[in-house]
Amino acid sequence: MSAGTSGLSRRALLGGGAVLAGTALGGGVIGHAVGARPGDPEGTGAGGAEGAMPAREPVAGPGAAGRPGTQSVHGAVTEPFWGAHQPGIATPHQAHGVFLGFDLARGSDAAAVESLLRLLSDDAARLMAGRAPLGAVDGQLATTPARLTVTFGFGPGLFDAVGRPEACPPVVRQMPAFSTDRLDPRWGPTDLLLQVCSEDPMTLTYAQRRLVRDAADFASLRWAQRGFLPARGSEPDGTTPRNLMGMRDGSANESDPAQVASVLWNDGRALPWLAGGSQFVLRRMRIDMATWDDLSTEAKEIGFGRRVHDGSPLTGTQESDVVDRTKVDDQGFPVIAPNAHAARAQARSAAERMIRRPYNYTVETEKGLEEGLLFAAYQADLATAFVPVQRRLAEADALNAWATHIGSAAYAIPPGAKEGSFVGATLLRA
Repeated sequence: MSAGTSGLSRRALLGGGAVLAGTALGGGVIGHAVGARPGDPEGTGAGGAEGAMPAREPVAGPGAAGRPGTQSVHGAVTEPFWGAHQPGIATPHQAHGVFLGFDLARGSDAAAVESLLRLLSDDAARLMAGRAPLGAVDGQLATTPARLTVTFGFGPGLFDAVGRPEACPPVVRQMPAFSTDRLDPRWGPTDLLLQVCSEDPMTLTYAQRRLVRDAADFASLRWAQRGFLPARGSEPDGTTPRNLMGMRDGSANESDPAQVASVLWNDGRALPWLAGGSQFVLRRMRIDMATWDDLSTEAKEIGFGRRVHDGSPLTGTQESDVVDRTKVDDQGFPVIAPNAHAARAQARSAAERMIRRPYNYTVETEKGLEEGLLFAAYQADLATAFVPVQRRLAEADALNAWATHIGSAAYAIPPGAKEGSFVGATLLRA
């Protein structure tokens, strides 16, 4: 990146400089898109106020802005495991998370998969309640769950193993390629995903260790991707946390329960077993932080289309204000550049909305420190939400100069389970 980039101007951005679509680096959904309002299918911000998204009030919701406040010790707080929907989806975002990708043992059949899912469901329910899994000699580390959640996702190999290949959503079986992808196969799809989140990294580590250990007879761990958010309490509850780029991440997540439900839960029309479930994408994004840090605040805001200090769009005054892609300045230039991330990622219809639960990551490699974002998002249908948004970003996103997708995996998320049953029963017992 040239030294001149730090002086990036909005006029240069509009004029098609090197930061625009012509960059060769990979793009990605960073997590600042604002969806279209109901009644505004083009997402211009000109639609009616009814059902406007997101809610302006800091209501506790599923995204980064929805952390519940309490004066008590956080370690004893629990989230329910059993229910109509799995935890860790509409659950307020915890500070720490790890994504575990498993491959089933060779020759696994439906009986083996059911045994695995029953075992892990029991483990998850106990751990989330602050109890050690069966067989654990010392359960002291389990007694502080700190809002622990465990979420299951099914990859194509699991559907094949249980003899139900037709039950796998097509987009989960084959995610379309995007022109800016630079994917490393080691971060690719697996047969089974466990998303494990908690406010406490000690709790998270213990849960990860027990789950991997108990799965070992049925599946092997291919990768573990661990991430973090700002520690709970570092800012007031309800504040959208920042990503490593210094930007508020998750500003557009819904908070109204009815809107959250419409975004997340699959209706089961195409795949009855998936009713009440969701679909999930995990994209590993490497970010060139060295050059990003050298940008001026103005340049960063031009690239994002949002202000650094509070996450508000350049066309508004509050973080929750809808991005207005049509607003122009007194010279006739768009206030938010067409190639700004917020403009490209903004949902053009209700079907393109997602609930984002991303985590930052840093890892030491042979080449030095790698920093980035684990972009994680849930939606009723990946084909109508993530895919069209990511295509727009790959075509032209100012942030493509800094963010490169190096990993991608998609999963079907089963509905929740009734107590005494197991996650995945709607698929295996259909």
